Amino acid sequence: MRRMTGRARARLLSPVLAAPLLCAMAPGDMSIAAFLARAGSLERLGPLALATPQGHQLKNEVIAAGRRYKARIDAERRAGRKTTSCPPESGSLTPEQWLAHLRSYPERLRGRISIYAAFDALMKKRYPCPA
Repeated sequence: MRRMTGRARARLLSPVLAAPLLCAMAPGDMSIAAFLARAGSLERLGPLALATPQGHQLKNEVIAAGRRYKARIDAERRAGRKTTSCPPESGSLTPEQWLAHLRSYPERLRGRISIYAAFDALMKKRYPCPA
């Protein structure tokens, strides 16, 4: 049996050591830059992209951000506080609308803004509260 070199061992261990960090991220904490990079690699598949594991992961990231957002808005309403936006109980958002919103952020900021923060900003823009 061949012994592994230090470089080969490092290549093997890097993903293993990074896994706990990736799993520790809360849903919706992925950066816009990471989301767009992954989405870009799937775009060539068209509608079939959602059937891939990576497509499911991206979809779930957006769903999780939406759930976190709704939970926060509902809690603010129950507490009698003013909310940051006033969305209807149900609505729809196409993948094209979502990606257009993410792409509207300057590239230099995309690595620092989470999917959750982008979702919140989109809701503020689409559903402002009446004055």
